[in-house]
Amino acid sequence: MFRLVNFPLLIFVVSFFMLWLAARLGMFLRKRWAAEEHTPEDVGTVLAAILTLLGLLIGFTFSMAVSRYDQRKNFEAEEANAIGTEYVRAELLPDADAAKLRELLTSYLDQRVLFYTTRSEPKVREINARAARLQAELWAAVKSGVKTIPPPMVGLMLQGMNDVINREGYTQAAWRNRIPTAAWILMAAIASISSVLIGYSLRRRGILSFLILPLAVSISFFLIADIDSPRGGSIRVHPQNLHVLSQSLHVPTP
Repeated sequence: MFRLVNFPLLIFVVSFFMLWLAARLGMFLRKRWAAEEHTPEDVGTVLAAILTLLGLLIGFTFSMAVSRYDQRKNFEAEEANAIGTEYVRAELLPDADAAKLRELLTSYLDQRVLFYTTRSEPKVREINARAARLQAELWAAVKSGVKTIPPPMVGLMLQGMNDVINREGYTQAAWRNRIPTAAWILMAAIASISSVLIGYSLRRRGILSFLILPLAVSISFFLIADIDSPRGGSIRVHPQNLHVLSQSLHVPTP
């Protein structure tokens, strides 16, 4: 159900329509049930409290989305650094083993660039499968190559390859670390209640007053979903560090 958050523009449309309907419901309830003793001040007090709570929830959720985006950026930089470091350390191996390891690392680097730039989920699964096979080959190449080098260098090579593989795992975990569904449900519920109260408090059917809250909240939801969606949004982590590394290794990037 909440794979909807992978499509920020759809989030904007759905939330705007939902909140607009909620405001219309509030206006209908006012006409049907409101009595003269229900003063605008009574509704205004409740509305102010609900809007304050909604603002806090949106701000908190936006902060969650930004922190997750920053985490994905940091892991991309760490991944590029780990691959580059192991590529340099390959010169510690015999020439034949070093050439094989570097070839595998450049192929692996291509797959990691594709992981960041591809939006299609089926293609991403293929990329992850190829990356997993390359990781197995990389580990096997290092294990084979370190048999002929001094023990202190063995630790460097094995630790470097371990970093390469671990950073990919951290990146995968960061991309799966999304805003909890409960937070979206809570924001949607509070926003709907606010829109109902807005409609209930309006004495006239002014277009501006009627649409301003649904529009503002829908834009906020759109921005949060866009930042929180690693592939579906326009604000995405671009593999700049991986591209720079690829260019430095004279590897053509896709």
